[in-house]
Amino acid sequence: MILKEIQSITENEKDLIANLSNISAILNEHLNNINWVGFYLMKDHELVLGPFQGKPACIRIPVGKGVCGTCVQEKKTLRVANVHQFAGHIACDSASNSEIVLPIIKEDQVVAVLDIDSPLLDRFSEEDEKMFTEIAEYIKTLF
Repeated sequence: MILKEIQSITENEKDLIANLSNISAILNEHLNNINWVGFYLMKDHELVLGPFQGKPACIRIPVGKGVCGTCVQEKKTLRVANVHQFAGHIACDSASNSEIVLPIIKEDQVVAVLDIDSPLLDRFSEEDEKMFTEIAEYIKTLF
């Protein structure tokens, strides 16, 4: 359902920032118990804050640092039940307790990450991960 809404609002738009902005808004509208959802874009070998919904966030994240930077380094989804137990976690919002970060990979390169935070511990399930993976697969077609 969420993917279909994302596809319908982005299918005729070519502007990446406009599309990522609307995708953030759609996810924020449909997901319960989250406090931040958005994108970090790869620029000059680091993650730079992109469109999001939530409180102000860290602007730059080095590859290999925090959950987002580790996701880029490992080129794999990270679902973290308790961010306070994640070595090197970067606390942009102290209210965040769990997080899922998915790499957006185009031509074997991470071009962005989709980052979703929750104030609840262990908020994200395997089903959530599957749904977000489908969304991430679609998002890479927008790059």
